[in-house]
Amino acid sequence: MTGLFDGVFSRGAAATDSQAWLRAMLDTEAALARALERAGLAPAGAGAAVTAAAAGTFDAGALGRQAALSGNPVPALAAALRKAVPPDAADTVHRGATSQDIIDTAAMLLARGAMDAMAADLAIAADSCAGLATAHRNTLMIGRTLLQQAVPVTFGLVAAGWLTGLDEARETVARVRARRLAVQFGGAAGTLASLGPEGLAVARLLAEELDLALPVLPWHTDRARIVEVAAACAVAAAALAKIARDVTLLAQSEVAEAREGGGGSGGERRGGSSAMPHKQNPVAAIAILGCTRRVPGLVATLATAAEQEHQRAAGAWHAEWEPFADLLRVTGSAASWAVELTGGLVVDPARMRANLDATHGLPLAERVAGLLAPALGRAAAHDLVARASAHAVAVGGTLRESLLGVPELAGWVDGAGITSAQIDAALDPAGYLGSAGAFTDAALAAHARRSLPMG
Repeated sequence: MTGLFDGVFSRGAAATDSQAWLRAMLDTEAALARALERAGLAPAGAGAAVTAAAAGTFDAGALGRQAALSGNPVPALAAALRKAVPPDAADTVHRGATSQDIIDTAAMLLARGAMDAMAADLAIAADSCAGLATAHRNTLMIGRTLLQQAVPVTFGLVAAGWLTGLDEARETVARVRARRLAVQFGGAAGTLASLGPEGLAVARLLAEELDLALPVLPWHTDRARIVEVAAACAVAAAALAKIARDVTLLAQSEVAEAREGGGGSGGERRGGSSAMPHKQNPVAAIAILGCTRRVPGLVATLATAAEQEHQRAAGAWHAEWEPFADLLRVTGSAASWAVELTGGLVVDPARMRANLDATHGLPLAERVAGLLAPALGRAAAHDLVARASAHAVAVGGTLRESLLGVPELAGWVDGAGITSAQIDAALDPAGYLGSAGAFTDAALAAHARRSLPMG
């Protein structure tokens, strides 16, 4: 069933809803039966029988209601699965396992699917950012710090920053997915006592069946793996939120340096307002921010729940289930939205240049002061340019007009032996980009070199 808000918060993400949890739990139970048979602890054919039964339909709602009797849905699921298999395979179902083994392993399966989808979307968005960085390597715009105009930059450098953030986020997601997703199998208290000397063999075979790592020992109350998945999601969310926030600011009507392209899947106009038909809201960027704003709270819940007592937590483990799934869902949704945002972003270089020119040369004051410093001294040069800047702001003129047109200021410039042509050169933003081009090239080269196998 599609929820009312799924179009925003469940877009393109691998499934992490109740049905996905149930399927992952059933896959775990089926894999356990096959592992038990391979270890010689279940009759021939039992693994196949349980696997076939597990592929059937089970009522997640009914299992959820029965969970109130035991505190989790696994006992009811195991009972239902036993009823669905032939009598000679019934004792194989859930043998040696505890409820936490099934739920934790299912969580790892959910994480694997979600992180695969997330990494794929991050890679596509990164490729789009690489395209933007290449196309706009020399596109001038005003840089902004503390939301105020600073010095000139290029949009290529901005896109290169987005690119690097996405590449590093994908690398983090890939590393955790490849190295930290492990099977959970410890039995009642982490000893596998009910399986006797075959416990470790069954654990190894279960890991093989599910293609998950085999941990050194059961991690029932060692929640580092859960926290590391959460942290990887947080890294991805940070990179995605950075892009989305920049786009919302660049798309403001008064700025208008970039806007989202595209529309709905049915060709309808995207971004319209129910009350203000003139608007084109940056829907993808807003949706990303709606998803990523939820991430820190979910991460905090999982980090807090990581403190778990003895061999099984009373409540902290239970507190993980929904936040873990929600975190995978909203981070994956943000990544999916980013594919559309970066792939359809429309950049307006002319508007960027107009906004830069509207600063009347004031962002180049630092460069002009550097030009005057050898003759006047650094402090005097700084004071002169500060006075010229203040005058330009006061009269609504340009820094050039103040430096060359106000007699008491122009006299200092002449005395320094600086010509109007030199002032003009110093006020050319294209000449004050420092290493912007080199940084952009470095980000593109690093992107080209990256090879991130997903496990």
